[in-house]
Amino acid sequence: MKKILFIILLFTAASLYAAAQTITGTVTVLKSGGESEPLPFASVYWLEGKLSAEADEKGEFTIKTAGANKISLVAAYVGYTKDTIVLAKGETKALLVLKQENELDAARVIERQEGNYLSRITPMKTEVITTAGLNKMACCNLAESFENSASVTVGYSDAITGARQIRLLGLSGIYTQMLDETRPVMRGVAAPFGLSYISGQWLESIQIAKGPSSVVNGLEAITGQINLEHRKPTAEQPLFLNLFLGSSLRTEANISSSLQLNSKLSTVILGHFSTDPQGHDGNHDGFKDEPVSMQFNFSNRWLYVADNGVQLRFGFKALSDDRIAGMNGFKKGMEITPELWGSEIKNKGLNGYAKLGVPLNESNSKNIAAIVDYSWHNMNSFFGLNRYNANQNSAFLNLMFLSEISPNHKYVLGLSAQTDNFDEDLSKGAFNPSGVATYNSPSLYPGREEWSAGAYGEYTYTNGEKASVVAGLRLDKNNIHGWLFAPRLNLKYAFADELVVRASAGRGFRSPNQISDNLGILSTGREVVLEENPDIEDAWTYGANFTVYMPFGFNDKASLSFDYFRTDFNRQLLVDQERDLSKIWFYNLDGKSFTNTYQADFSVEPFERFTILTTFRYTDSRADYYGQGLVERPLMNRFKGVFNVQYATRMNKWTFDFTAQLNGPARLPEFMGGGESPVYPMFYAQVTKKFKDLDVYIGGENLGNYRQPHAIMDADNPYGTGFNSTLVWGPLMGMKLYAGLRFTIWK
Repeated sequence: MKKILFIILLFTAASLYAAAQTITGTVTVLKSGGESEPLPFASVYWLEGKLSAEADEKGEFTIKTAGANKISLVAAYVGYTKDTIVLAKGETKALLVLKQENELDAARVIERQEGNYLSRITPMKTEVITTAGLNKMACCNLAESFENSASVTVGYSDAITGARQIRLLGLSGIYTQMLDETRPVMRGVAAPFGLSYISGQWLESIQIAKGPSSVVNGLEAITGQINLEHRKPTAEQPLFLNLFLGSSLRTEANISSSLQLNSKLSTVILGHFSTDPQGHDGNHDGFKDEPVSMQFNFSNRWLYVADNGVQLRFGFKALSDDRIAGMNGFKKGMEITPELWGSEIKNKGLNGYAKLGVPLNESNSKNIAAIVDYSWHNMNSFFGLNRYNANQNSAFLNLMFLSEISPNHKYVLGLSAQTDNFDEDLSKGAFNPSGVATYNSPSLYPGREEWSAGAYGEYTYTNGEKASVVAGLRLDKNNIHGWLFAPRLNLKYAFADELVVRASAGRGFRSPNQISDNLGILSTGREVVLEENPDIEDAWTYGANFTVYMPFGFNDKASLSFDYFRTDFNRQLLVDQERDLSKIWFYNLDGKSFTNTYQADFSVEPFERFTILTTFRYTDSRADYYGQGLVERPLMNRFKGVFNVQYATRMNKWTFDFTAQLNGPARLPEFMGGGESPVYPMFYAQVTKKFKDLDVYIGGENLGNYRQPHAIMDADNPYGTGFNSTLVWGPLMGMKLYAGLRFTIWK
């Protein structure tokens, strides 16, 4: 009996020892001359146990295994080839050898993820801003992620609220469809500050497609689509932290955590906080150049992948944003007076979504997909005597069937619906004899309920990188505007590997939101005259692009690209400040409205890790305004040039980035003195030092310290009809310096 107990105890002890066995090892690097040496701080992964360890300064590591039958170890370090070994049963010592001979090749691959590049394979002209590009600038939010963009221009919508707007193909960003991983976002009441609610450090990449693009995501793409790709739940980054501090005391923190809970379920948590606690008045006009603000943003995204290939993605996002603007003496909680003009803007929002993909066969050549999205956004605000409160509830549904007939032919059939409920209250106040603002007038803008539902089909033909055709049709029924028909076509053909030609044409529609599309008009002393029943905006956009790849430079892939796009409006809502100097008129287009855009891009890497990107864009944008005829749109820069250079030392230990912009003149209304605005430059620079898991960066924006003079008209009389903050053609803030860090823990 004792022998049996002894054997049992011995077996148990041996089992426990085996279960608790420790693997020790060393990571070395093999030099080109054949000698090897320890590689400090390399990462080591145990594949079966999904555990990781970090080598110490001697290249030594320890991993405790849980009695596994198989132990596969992988060692990795940036700039070196990976090494994988499988230990024999009972083996507890490991030696992993990384090779340095491919160090330059590995670094070159990393560098070839350029900050900005034109996609070579997409049928429509698409500019891609990568993670490297997002890190080139401070990238506090999405608006600041386009400073190096060849296609997008960013500016302020007015000189008080801090709202930013983009322009694509020479037209306001309201004509560009914004997508969050193919879900329409930043619509309606959420649009004025929407670019501020997406942190650049939350994003993995941005794709900017010019022209009407695909019919799959709806009708609203007129000048293009911008799709945002967020950090993924499957990323091997349990922790990413970005901290930022600007010379104006702007403070920002971004955090991201991607967690793989098991082989099927993963999640990413995204957090954002920013504040601009100090009012600035660099031009000494008595008004804050940017509002005092505080913003919180939180997002949680999930991915579930079943054994049969079914994928479910779902998540939610919440935000809170408070802004205090106006005269320097106006503070939070204060009441406006005849001597004190102020503005307070409070935004809150919630969004939830789910995306389901179900394969119908083993090869996944046929599948069905569904997207459901719901958004709520609330804005409570006043701008002097103008009070605007709005509540928006929106829902989006998209059902798709995708079939790949062959590797060259596939099609998509779908049904989609969009519903919007806008509850808006616009009131004009007045001061009573005691100097207290009262609001007795009825709402000047009651909002609306609008829905549309339709069907679409899209056929895609591809022949490798040689040719592609994407042809789509949509037919939607809108409860206000009736039937809407939108055909779209995108073509691409490579006459040779070095010459690619693209062409596109298509129709787009969007329902105008008179106030939220033009929120800055409330920061004027003028009366707002609204068109009672504005038409849906209806436009055709067509254009062509050709790109030549030239065999010179370090990587033999220098590129030169030319494109031309034209947008013709059949119907458009015009905002006219020149018809009557005491009013701002909204009325439907009666005549012509068009925009021509010409652009040239050149990129080259003259020598290793040194890249150059240059862009020049010319815009001719005109419309028929009441009493003026066909004239150039006001306050729109006629041309823009961008010159960007970047240099990185080996293994990206140091990165230097410099951008120069040249912004052309814009037509000024007669009440501003007429003529044209001056040509002005903008300069940006950033230096980044990379440590093991830490990037430290310093930089500056508008280093030439140029700002638009007298951005607010009649600032001394803010309640008079001459007061106007919407006449912005240049930068409002002077030179800004900043510093920050990015810290990453890798799995």
